Amino acid sequence: MCTGPSNGWSRARGLVVKTLVLIGGALLIKRLTKSTTRWDHARIVSQAITGEKFSKEQAARDPDNFFNLRWLCCPAADMVDGSKVLYFEQAFWRTPHKPFRQRFCMVKPCPKEMKCDVELSTYAIRDAEEYKNFCDRSRGQRPLPEEVIGDVAEHLTTIYLNRCERGKRCLYEGSTPPDGFPNSWNGASYCTSELAVLKNNEIHTWDRGYDDDGKQVWGVKNGPYEFKPAPGPGTGPASTSVDMLSPLNFPLSIAWYLAMSFAEAVGHFKSYEERNKFRGVSRESKFMEW
Repeated sequence: MCTGPSNGWSRARGLVVKTLVLIGGALLIKRLTKSTTRWDHARIVSQAITGEKFSKEQAARDPDNFFNLRWLCCPAADMVDGSKVLYFEQAFWRTPHKPFRQRFCMVKPCPKEMKCDVELSTYAIRDAEEYKNFCDRSRGQRPLPEEVIGDVAEHLTTIYLNRCERGKRCLYEGSTPPDGFPNSWNGASYCTSELAVLKNNEIHTWDRGYDDDGKQVWGVKNGPYEFKPAPGPGTGPASTSVDMLSPLNFPLSIAWYLAMSFAEAVGHFKSYEERNKFRGVSRESKFMEW
């Protein structure tokens, strides 16, 4: 019986299959263990802070210290170096079309010499009125990217984020430097901000102002604001889901300068009780300052 050639072919085919399996396994392992690049970190943070979010649950749990605020953020432009410019606005949930805070955020990797992963900076807007409800508009009704870049005004704050250690609830967390950034609201001389990016694009922000003696003069004293994405498939025109195939599994607090006067803020409220509540809060300022 002539079985030699058949056995030889079987052995050769077996070697080919084993080789392909080994190569495939090596490629899979390489993909799974591929290190996250500096720009991957920046992209994940950008995606996490983008969208429509509310502090509704927290306001229901602790109405004496937190309002139900709407957080809305969306891409606005790309810088030449790859940094993402995002437009951010915040409003009371009852009046989303009347934002009391508007800022540009710039997200990029930390410089290589720094011990952090992502640098998140906030900037004033040259003509904030022109950008009101930017994320709710169709693209054809928004300022062009080149106009956005031209309207980035003075730098306000920068938060330096690091990826969280295994076992922690957060994905990224960070803060401003210990000495913070200049701030003069309500007698403050400087402000600090802490930010945490959690799974499911939840963001925690904690901003406080201090006077020259180190006494806290504004900001929540017992914890950060907690913003969670709007429920349901339609979370607003600015909503963006994080890539579930990211090498991380994913997801702020930034610091802002209060963009409305006391009188304008009081005008947002419908009832006498709410106005008194805001007046009391204004002395401690339970708003974020980024």
